[in-house]
Amino acid sequence: MTPIVSLPQLSVVIPAYNEERRLPATLKRVLDYLEQQPYATEVIVADDGSTDGTAAYVDRLLDAHSNLYLLRLDHRGKGYAVRAGAMIARGEYVLLCDADLAVPIEEWERLRAQLESGYDVAIGSREGLGAQRLGEPWYRHMMGRVFNLIVRLVAVGGIQDTQCGFKALRRPVAQDLFRRVRIYGDDAPRVEGAAVTAYDVELLYLAVRRGYRISEVPVPWHYGEETKVNPLRDSWRNLRDVLRVRWHALRGSYTNLNAPLATVTEESARKS
Repeated sequence: MTPIVSLPQLSVVIPAYNEERRLPATLKRVLDYLEQQPYATEVIVADDGSTDGTAAYVDRLLDAHSNLYLLRLDHRGKGYAVRAGAMIARGEYVLLCDADLAVPIEEWERLRAQLESGYDVAIGSREGLGAQRLGEPWYRHMMGRVFNLIVRLVAVGGIQDTQCGFKALRRPVAQDLFRRVRIYGDDAPRVEGAAVTAYDVELLYLAVRRGYRISEVPVPWHYGEETKVNPLRDSWRNLRDVLRVRWHALRGSYTNLNAPLATVTEESARKS
């Protein structure tokens, strides 16, 4: 008789590119926190084609942590890695979390409360009453606010912070949205170097168009001194992504948003 395997309540997806320095502390904190929870969990590290010891480090932990999975990917950028991890997640809820853990994992409880109250998407926000931006240079904050203004004017209105990497979605919602993305889908091209993208803008644009309820939750956010963000290169890349969302909208690429998609088949073997 085949044993019944219970599905996790929470899947944590961590995209990683050359994160052998920061990922060990993040994984320890995340795994320690999840071990204290009364429900089943899983952690999926979506390795974005790292050239350092990131994948090797995670691989060494697999035997000791049955709820840890390593997803090896070609280097196609953060948006592609996040999508790949979310598409194989099995949890009732899917939490997207950056490798530097800029938002403490404990803040998941606040996002979870919003999902349990009826929201489909709960996003951490570095703006609004109660939010904290700790250690961030003033010019980075200013750049972020200018970018958000562009996002609100061009693609997604009404959201103060689309780019915080701490987001949670109901699994059916996550799979519905990520299967509809145009920019960082299965055919995303390979890239060179760290590729911070504005995949979040397309994801939230689709969520709004699909009529999903979105809750923006103010969170504490710690600026990382080892950030991979290049102010000039990534500002242009992110702006280009926003314009591509608008271009797809104008071309009618999102006109089938009322049509349901077939249920995604769950993959059972994901350990490397």
